[in-house]
Amino acid sequence: MPARIVEGAAELDLRVRAGVHAGECERVGEKISGIAVVTGAPISSLAGPGEVLVSSTVKDLVAGSGFAFEERGEHELKCVPGRWRLYAVADG
Repeated sequence: MPARIVEGAAELDLRVRAGVHAGECERVGEKISGIAVVTGAPISSLAGPGEVLVSSTVKDLVAGSGFAFEERGEHELKCVPGRWRLYAVADG
């Protein structure tokens, strides 16, 4: 699925970069908050044009799905504690 978004955007002469993380969210009134909500943005800031980066959490959750990943190493993410291992969704 991520490859389709990147390819579709490229057909419109756009370069998409995305960061994906999964985790528990909290609802505060009408807003959704929590660390899982704010983690995707700093991951996407590390992605190159046309690249989808995911956290190790996402990689582990989709094990056996057929998605392939390329390791991008450990990173400190702005406004998110700790070091995070990131992976690029591979073509194919």
